[in-house]
Amino acid sequence: DTVPINLAGVPSISVPCGFSGGLPIGMQIIGKHFDESTILRAAYTFEENTDFHAKRPEGM
Repeated sequence: DTVPINLAGVPSISVPCGFSGGLPIGMQIIGKHFDESTILRAAYTFEENTDFHAKRPEGM
């Protein structure tokens, strides 16, 4: 649930991190106020080292 983080005005990003019950799930990375560059680097590093962002649910 990203609503509390959005309401707090804290920078965050969600990246694909796997599947549960055949459905995609995401990992939310949360940073400090005005530190978007750190969460973007973390998300980029995660995606560069995994292949979850390229996978699709079976049957699609």
